[in-house]
Amino acid sequence: MNYRLFNIIFIVFILGWIWADRHLKIGPAVYGWLLIVYLTVLFCGSYFIRWGFFFKSICFQKTSEKYVALSFDDGPDIKNTNRILDILKEYDTAAVFFCIGRKIAGQEAMLKRMIEEGHIIGNHSYSHHPLFDLFSSRKMLAELSATNLAIKNATGYSPRFFRPPYGVTNPNLRKALIRGGFISVGWSIRSYDTATHNQNRLLSKINRSLKPGSIILFHDTSDTMLAILPRLLSNIQTAGFKTIRVDKMINLNPYA
Repeated sequence: MNYRLFNIIFIVFILGWIWADRHLKIGPAVYGWLLIVYLTVLFCGSYFIRWGFFFKSICFQKTSEKYVALSFDDGPDIKNTNRILDILKEYDTAAVFFCIGRKIAGQEAMLKRMIEEGHIIGNHSYSHHPLFDLFSSRKMLAELSATNLAIKNATGYSPRFFRPPYGVTNPNLRKALIRGGFISVGWSIRSYDTATHNQNRLLSKINRSLKPGSIILFHDTSDTMLAILPRLLSNIQTAGFKTIRVDKMINLNPYA
């Protein structure tokens, strides 16, 4: 169910409830509960990107082939990103890096290395501001455009793939993506690598979640992820899976 359909159903339900209240005298308290239900659904629709509530995000690929895709958010990171690239190169693995625009200045060589070594770069907003989800659609689009400009100046490529900060979606972001021609890319495996510091627990969680067509979410800034990455790539190969770039898995051009 998407946002538009939910609103239509809810409005019809409310009108029916008003009619019933006039005849059955149900009482005003129920309207408060209906409001709570409405707001709860909106919150969950915003938070769970896989719902596709406000707009579709590509979170996995339906396939019988044992492919998985790696994605890294919040880079480029001065401490970790080059080390991640070293490991990926050692295991002959390509990934997508969703970069924050404000972090690019001074790290252009890192983005060039990503491209040269066969990775792709996506847009992860310019500021990754905690209140990004409250921005107007115009301000959101300005952030996305500024990030694309920074990436293009560094690499010559202008990304189409975008990952919402915190994975939160809403109608304003939908408008910004449509106007900017972006494609939202989510995930099917959220590693929580920024919250989990137990390496074995993190590795076990991902191993259990692996399925054909999975898109795995990591963060450049996570030391725990960096520590387990070689073991994870070995485990993926041992389990008979193959890592593949997300654009090739979903068969879409990552650049405009």
